[in-house]
Amino acid sequence: MQGKLTALAVARLKTPGLYGDGGGLWLQVSGKGGKSWVFRYTLRGKSREMGLGSANTFSLVEARHKALVCRKLCFDNVDPIEARQQQRREADIEAARAMTFRQCGEAYIEAHKAGWRNAKHGAQWAATLEAYVYPVFGDRSVQAIDTALVTKAIEPIWTTKPETAVRVRGRIESILDWAKARGFRVGENPARWRGHLQNLLPRRAKIQRVSHHAALPFVEVPAFMQLLECQPGIASKLMAFTILTAARTGEALGARWSEIDIEAGVWIVPAERMKGGTEHRVPLSAAALVVLAQMRGLDETFVFPGGRRGKPLSNMAMLVLLRRMERSDLTVHGFRSSFRDWASETTHFPSEVVEMALAHTVESKVERAYRRGDLFEKRQELMRTWAVYCVG
Repeated sequence: MQGKLTALAVARLKTPGLYGDGGGLWLQVSGKGGKSWVFRYTLRGKSREMGLGSANTFSLVEARHKALVCRKLCFDNVDPIEARQQQRREADIEAARAMTFRQCGEAYIEAHKAGWRNAKHGAQWAATLEAYVYPVFGDRSVQAIDTALVTKAIEPIWTTKPETAVRVRGRIESILDWAKARGFRVGENPARWRGHLQNLLPRRAKIQRVSHHAALPFVEVPAFMQLLECQPGIASKLMAFTILTAARTGEALGARWSEIDIEAGVWIVPAERMKGGTEHRVPLSAAALVVLAQMRGLDETFVFPGGRRGKPLSNMAMLVLLRRMERSDLTVHGFRSSFRDWASETTHFPSEVVEMALAHTVESKVERAYRRGDLFEKRQELMRTWAVYCVG
């Protein structure tokens, strides 16, 4: 029978134990004097106990009302504990709907930036989302993102900027997967390509025009190097070094003295500065070593220092140099193509030696397993021959 307890009794009880009020409602007094309400019941042959909150928070009248609700659920063969858990899950989902896609995107970048190779990668993520995604559905609930919104964001650039569009789609997919794993959304990922968006958008291979970096024909490289030698400033030395090593622009720009062994004639570019994420040993020809000798003493850290102390030369420096030489039709990266064409058409060096000199990874995993070396000695001869061709 309900009503055994009174508000005064609840306030005065100090002895640890369980005190019944009736109807499954109990007051539990702990050894430290804490008091809480408990509903005890038997359902489907199983006895269970459900906490109803602190007696300091809920009065006797409120506790009796909670117990009444639980008894009604039991009457309908519904477990009160399971019903409360379901209610909380629904509340969590509802709260998650307030999490916008922009908030999820920012949280994803923050969570993953430590694992990315450099800060530039994270900046690219943020820039593409800000440019192409957030204006479309950045402020929408992450739960509300569907196929129509995803395609609305990427369709305008799918044919005009296919490489960027593919990256944006992948980034949307990753953020939505993260949001689902964190419980901020449920359901399928509308940015998934395989079996989903591939049925709505043309494949990248069908729409992307092959675009090559403007390259100088290799037969003109020696004459260009002669003109380059007449140009003043650090940028001309950097360009000569980049051409002689067939390096990527960013790798040459960030070259540090700590990476270079003059005596051994080798430049070791660490994995974190390589596009492929693998350390790359670059053989230095006599001509490349001459360039390095000219740069000695300008900066303790960077081989090609910029105007600001402790910073390398700007990545615009060589483009400005090309304009000054009235060769705006060229790109620095294009000289890698010049090198490859020269090696293919005028030498007998194996293609894998040339590709490795360019730090390309083209072979299969099986081939990599059998050939663990980096063909350094063969590449030494290749780069020596290339330098002789370039500067005589």
